[in-house]
Amino acid sequence: MTKLQIGDTIRFLNAVGGGKVKGFLNKQVAIVEDEYGFDVPVLISECVVIESAGEKKLENSEIPEELENGSTVIPNTQVTAEDDNEIEETPEGEQITTCLAYLPIDKKNLSTTDYECFFVNDSNYYLFFTYLGRENNAVWKTRYNGLIEPNTKIFLEEFDKSQLNELERVCVQFIAFKANKPFELKNPCSVELRIDPVKFYKLHAFRENDYFNEDALVYYITRNDLPEHPLTIPTEEQDWGMHMERVIKEKKQPDKKQRRAHKTEKAKKDTLIEVDLHIDQLLDTTAGMTNAEILDYQLQKFNEVMQENLHRKNQRIVFIHGKGEGILKSAILKELKNKYRKCYVQDASFQKYGYGATMVIIK
Repeated sequence: MTKLQIGDTIRFLNAVGGGKVKGFLNKQVAIVEDEYGFDVPVLISECVVIESAGEKKLENSEIPEELENGSTVIPNTQVTAEDDNEIEETPEGEQITTCLAYLPIDKKNLSTTDYECFFVNDSNYYLFFTYLGRENNAVWKTRYNGLIEPNTKIFLEEFDKSQLNELERVCVQFIAFKANKPFELKNPCSVELRIDPVKFYKLHAFRENDYFNEDALVYYITRNDLPEHPLTIPTEEQDWGMHMERVIKEKKQPDKKQRRAHKTEKAKKDTLIEVDLHIDQLLDTTAGMTNAEILDYQLQKFNEVMQENLHRKNQRIVFIHGKGEGILKSAILKELKNKYRKCYVQDASFQKYGYGATMVIIK
């Protein structure tokens, strides 16, 4: 029987790759951090130890009792000074951005595939977090809880389509901190999300993102310290002052209808405008439309935004078109060359948009 302990370096028995054991999901499954930094659940029987951590090993029968009842416990989560000093920090990471990411295991068979859920911590902070689901529209149940390191992703769960209704209402709560170094105090976070089960059946709902090589369905929890999906109506458990603060923040953001129409309010000079040209952000459905008609509609929206802003000198506009096959990007560059020769064009920030966006500066 395979013996494993926290810290063992392993390789996979019947697959390419390996990693380091971080914890145990249950008596049969270990959590392994692979070479890309992902926490991957792996059958213990499929792990081969190539470098021992050097301490007394845990056999399956020795895994703590808490793991037998389905809870997800990863031992030894205390952060030491040595651990924290090894963290590479970035200026952007001082503001916390987090999200849930859902990935299909078999993207080619969306009607039958299972899914994986990850929690992404895009910040310089450690997060003690809890991932919850709402049952029977009344009570909450913890689906995962633990500690996530700065600038990492952690595997939460795998589920099939029969469980989608259980995920329609989820909540993420976390407390942020750094160890053995000064840091800016962050407010505790508690954000409820409504997950749309229908999106799991639509291929275009899984899109390019900054965190995975594969397309994913991403639900942001916070961006730059601000909750992405604040509740609009306070419950008995919520503080009214917190609700009013959220309402004020929400009013500062464009609603869904405004984003789809891409109508921009009069902006200050040099304010960045972001325009998402993915068709699912422009239309509720593309039923009956050909690829050519979809492209024409996207270019129509592109030209509308350009015409609205031509009089604003030095206005910066980022058009998010995605990487894909490059058809939309090529069409946009052709439009710019033919109709907007005086405008300056460059790739948008790779760090923020990957290779899927183009920046236009009005001249």
